[in-house]
Amino acid sequence: MKTSATMAESAADSVRFEFGENWRQFLRVLTDDRIVQAEASLSALLDLPLGGRRFLDVGCGSGLFSLAARRLGADVTSFDFDRASVACTEELKRRYFDGDRAWTVSPGSVLDADFMHSLGTYDVVYSWGVLHHTGAMWTALELACRAVSSGGRLFIALYNDQGAKSVWWRRIKRTYNRLPRVLQPAYMLVFGAALEVGALAVSLARFKPRQYLNRITTYQNVRGMSRWHDVVDWIGGYPFEVATPEVVLEFCRQRGFAPVRVKTCGGKLGCNEFVFERET
Repeated sequence: MKTSATMAESAADSVRFEFGENWRQFLRVLTDDRIVQAEASLSALLDLPLGGRRFLDVGCGSGLFSLAARRLGADVTSFDFDRASVACTEELKRRYFDGDRAWTVSPGSVLDADFMHSLGTYDVVYSWGVLHHTGAMWTALELACRAVSSGGRLFIALYNDQGAKSVWWRRIKRTYNRLPRVLQPAYMLVFGAALEVGALAVSLARFKPRQYLNRITTYQNVRGMSRWHDVVDWIGGYPFEVATPEVVLEFCRQRGFAPVRVKTCGGKLGCNEFVFERET
């Protein structure tokens, strides 16, 4: 009989993008300004003081938002299925909070029910753009919900369901990950350029060329992230699942969560963001 850990590995190991390698590259361009922007975005959307609260970063990736939460005073637990992502987060901890006992970093899978149970519950469970890459999004969301303490908050971001367009994107992502490594950079450049040309074309069609330029020059001000590394994540990020805002809202309501804030991408390409509060 398979254990929950074995099932988690089976769900994520077949065809998978190397998220950690992308985050390793991102750390090379991480600046203090980006960290400040990450703190600001986390505070604004959570609308909750983090000082002294327990914060669980599910799929910590680069570690940027674990760092932001710790700088805001939270006791942080970070984990990721991808070992390179764990290494990135450990590197940020070493740089900014070396030896700090209020921030722990470890490998682990949100699909591993035993592992999740061992972590206990938290005042804030944060998982931005992660659960849809596990290969079992609804199971991952279920287990993330269980980790939220009574009266605590769940902050998630999930890819928007665009119907046929999402099916098309899934094929693009899967194709990228099945290509020989030598061909992947060219594939990434072609589709990355297509995304940029499309965004520019929309701005020009609206007679607002500055809209595109502002998007490029101020991208890091949104969450402290890098546009290029997010594009790499978007084109390569696989497994890949999607959901409409309505389905996510209903799923969480059935588990005792009330929406505090919902920020959608307007039915377009991107992630819908949700902050829920668990009923006491």
